[in-house]
Amino acid sequence: MFARSKGTTDSEVGVRSSAREGGWWSRVRPIVAAAAVAVFLAPLAAASLPGAAVAQVRELAYVANNLSDDVSVIDTATDTVIATIPVGDNPSGVAVTPDGTRVYVANALSNTVSVIDTATNTVIATIPVGLVPGDVEITPDGTRAYVSNTFADSISVIDTATNTVIDTIPGIDNPAGTAFTPDGARAYVASRASDNVAVINVATGDIIDTIPVGDNPQNVTITPDGTRAYVPNAFSDNVSVIDVATNNVVDTITVGDFPNDVAITPDGTRAYVTNSLSDNVSVIDTATNAVIDTIPVGDSPRDVAITANGARAYVTNSSSDNVSVINIATNAVIDTVTVGDSPDGVAIAQVETRRKARKSLSQARGEAKNRSRNQNDDKVKAKITGWGSGGHRSHHRLGHGHGPHRWDGSHRIRPRHPKG
Repeated sequence: MFARSKGTTDSEVGVRSSAREGGWWSRVRPIVAAAAVAVFLAPLAAASLPGAAVAQVRELAYVANNLSDDVSVIDTATDTVIATIPVGDNPSGVAVTPDGTRVYVANALSNTVSVIDTATNTVIATIPVGLVPGDVEITPDGTRAYVSNTFADSISVIDTATNTVIDTIPGIDNPAGTAFTPDGARAYVASRASDNVAVINVATGDIIDTIPVGDNPQNVTITPDGTRAYVPNAFSDNVSVIDVATNNVVDTITVGDFPNDVAITPDGTRAYVTNSLSDNVSVIDTATNAVIDTIPVGDSPRDVAITANGARAYVTNSSSDNVSVINIATNAVIDTVTVGDSPDGVAIAQVETRRKARKSLSQARGEAKNRSRNQNDDKVKAKITGWGSGGHRSHHRLGHGHGPHRWDGSHRIRPRHPKG
């Protein structure tokens, strides 16, 4: 209500009150209300801005360089090295956690494992393990890392939450590469000195089976559906195919000289085998277990990793000091990336840059809020009409000792006193 001014009659107060309710205020009130609602909803509107809430993902290939004692980080979008990370002596095996936040590197001559934070590409922990660790693999749930201690004939089990060794599994002669079934229940470890694959119950740490394969098995890779395991046998120049349900070898595939590693496409239809002494890669059709192509690469190819979308394979060439990039659609080398000295293990990580996404969202909210306030202030000023230059609500509450307020065109609001 308007306060009574000196000389103002009861009838005049009633007229002015009615004018406020039925005149200029009835026109201004919806505009002011709309402005308040718009300001209130501005943060919600910002959240729906294109790209504001979408986390960015970078795909990075981590390459262990044996003789330069470091890890090269390749951005697969550009096939360029974006970082070089010093680690321990003679890094060999590399593995990435399922969430892409950590990379574990086995340092063979340091008897340690380096842990890399993919957000910063720095080493955040160094874990002592057994004698001459040559390979490391992560369980599907990301909670454990299995490290093959070549000269200790054992597996060190690391808790990835604490980065400490919580168990040691003995009894595997000269262990090499490891693979897990998709459910994480079993681990398959190549035993070079015994020419077999040891099967470990992950829950108990017990060796529950051994499977004879070829001469000097180097690694194990299991198909995405968990039905088959492919084992490259270096001295036999072939690959053993194991039926995971029965733990029996069901096929043997002749490949190039000294096969060292196998990578399988995400759809499970192709297996890529590096042949270290043939300087090429054999491509196997997993439906028929026949070699359907042979791809020349660099000197002494060692390991191979395939991108998440199955479009490309990255092959480390230990004697060329580079990485060959294969287009899987054409089975042709489309790029060669120079890395460190004697590259060995390679693993590919999907790295989310969530911090940048949150920062962009916060900025968008602030900009939208300010824009909404400015637009609605302009609308209110443009719409106000009526007595004099019209009324406007300021920091003074309407009717608090004054009559209607008049806008003079500036940001200041001047009270208009009714004549007494």
